[in-house]
Amino acid sequence: MSYTTTIKEEISTIKSTKSEMIAELSGFIRNNGTLSDDTIILTTESQTTKDRMKYFLKEAYEVESIVEIKDSLNFSKNDLYVININDKLDLILKDIGYVAEAEKLLSSPPAYIVGDNEEIKAYLRGVFLSCGSINDPNTSRYHLELLIYSPEEAVFVQKLLNNFEFNAKILNRDKGYMIYIKEAEKISDFIKMLGANKAVMYFENVRAYRDKMNKTNRLNNCEQANMDKIFQTANQQLKQIEIIEDTGSISLLDEKVQVALEYRKKYPESSLQELSEIISVETGKTLTKSGLNHRLRKIKDLAEKLEKMK
Repeated sequence: MSYTTTIKEEISTIKSTKSEMIAELSGFIRNNGTLSDDTIILTTESQTTKDRMKYFLKEAYEVESIVEIKDSLNFSKNDLYVININDKLDLILKDIGYVAEAEKLLSSPPAYIVGDNEEIKAYLRGVFLSCGSINDPNTSRYHLELLIYSPEEAVFVQKLLNNFEFNAKILNRDKGYMIYIKEAEKISDFIKMLGANKAVMYFENVRAYRDKMNKTNRLNNCEQANMDKIFQTANQQLKQIEIIEDTGSISLLDEKVQVALEYRKKYPESSLQELSEIISVETGKTLTKSGLNHRLRKIKDLAEKLEKMK
């Protein structure tokens, strides 16, 4: 079962008032319904969504809709439920804000459909049940989308979403308009707004795990980069020491620098901090990282002079 299906099944159990039922029916039918002769045709692959729409039609309008089951046309293994509404069409279409007087199609529903926050949430539930999908957070990216055919409806839905600060954006597609959200936190808030609390918990648990793994990987990468830098620096210092030894020039260094030279050869993989601590312990004379770096610079300077003399 996909993550989107899990969310749709969970929100299909939410109890609603009559005004919320009408708002949810409006969001669903306006983005899913097709008018054919004297029938409204709705389609869904979700049995729970089909049952919810049938229940709302009966509760709100005392209408018994007829359901047909067909093979899905999008190559999925799910059946396609076709809901036919052929009773009280005028009442339903006007009440949900699909048409106005004189059968004129409305580009957006009237204000009373989304009169308060609960009705707005119900409308967005209907839209999501109709044309929404959310990637499983276990996949490589976070993504929520709503595919809407009418440009006016797309702008209207985007406005409703952004009233809740979801930062939804619109892309023009060949077959409509895609409203999308890519921020993980916003997607989580959207699922919570829909009322799918179990799906939110799953999303947040996966997100927390992924964030932890990403942080660990970043730290490991940073540590590896530091180690690579230490090895590179140490190798350069060892080459400088080799130049000095090959030319018999160690005596040109003072005693303290010669000590640093010997300890670098003895501990070639140690960082400056580690090497300064080792020298301090083994010689009984405190040597700071800065002091050691100063001595190693003298080795570098001498090696460069000897190279020029060659």
